[in-house]
Amino acid sequence: MYYCSNYTLAVALCVVTMFCWGSWGNTQKLAGKTWRFELFYWDYVIGIVLFSLLAGFTMGSSGGGAWSFVENLKSSSTSQWIWPFLGGIVFNASNILLSAAIAVAGMSVAFPVGVGLALVGGTVANWFVDGKGNPYLIWIGLAVIVASIVCNALAFKAKQTASGGASDASSVKKGLFLAIFAGLLMSWFSPLVNRVVDMGFTNPAPADGRMTPYTAFFVFTLGVLASNFVFNTIMMKKPVSGEPVNGADWFKGGLPVHLVGILGGCIWATGTLLSFVTAGTAGAAIAYALGQGATLVSALWGILVWKEFKGAPKKSGALNLAMILLFLVGLALLVAAGQ
Repeated sequence: MYYCSNYTLAVALCVVTMFCWGSWGNTQKLAGKTWRFELFYWDYVIGIVLFSLLAGFTMGSSGGGAWSFVENLKSSSTSQWIWPFLGGIVFNASNILLSAAIAVAGMSVAFPVGVGLALVGGTVANWFVDGKGNPYLIWIGLAVIVASIVCNALAFKAKQTASGGASDASSVKKGLFLAIFAGLLMSWFSPLVNRVVDMGFTNPAPADGRMTPYTAFFVFTLGVLASNFVFNTIMMKKPVSGEPVNGADWFKGGLPVHLVGILGGCIWATGTLLSFVTAGTAGAAIAYALGQGATLVSALWGILVWKEFKGAPKKSGALNLAMILLFLVGLALLVAAGQ
């Protein structure tokens, strides 16, 4: 089983996580030109599950022994499976709401607000799980990041206010509400998974009943898949915008649009697995927090590539610049906290 034992490399892999988590939304934007996000999301979930299996039978099985993917699946306690499975359910509920927020408000708003809140809540929860990292630097870094989230929300509100119209005001409220609720839920999926992962990778075998990151991630994806039949079905019947969608509509999509969704799931899954693999070295709180720097990456995608703030007043530009600078300072403090 591959794991990372060097702190510098672990931080570098956390940066890869950050870009993966901040970039998968581009596939939704691409598919969204001809494809409803509810239908895209089925392919996205399929991509997550397929990647977890691929990683488990490759990196998760290298070297063989008790730490290998299949052996750990056999030896891990069934009673422990409930935690990563529950983590998958919690994540899926939050991520569907985040996808809805992207559809309503765009990447440059949904991610900074939703994922930014998840960064704060998840980092605190993970720190209480393993206690790694300088708590003072963590708290200060998180406070700076909260300030950056507020700047982004104000920038979005200024843009919508300048454009005028009741529909814009409604979009502001709906987009921000969905993103906030998504962030509050998303704070909990990582601590639930890390609760059962054995971080002592140099031991001869995992502790009794505990899982490797690869095994826990696979069980996590099963929770995502199972819950999607409930959450996404509800979203299809009661969409946040547009008309209801039928399950049969998914079969009308061509291969390219399905592959875009699967690619999105694989991109997100790559970042998530790296976050779990590096948690033992960087610390669960630091690995999670650095990965959630995705907030900054996604905001830049939305602002620079998708032009989601085109025509916005100068006030929005100044607030977005402040958001970027504050986020960079907050991330630097979190890196320092783990050293």
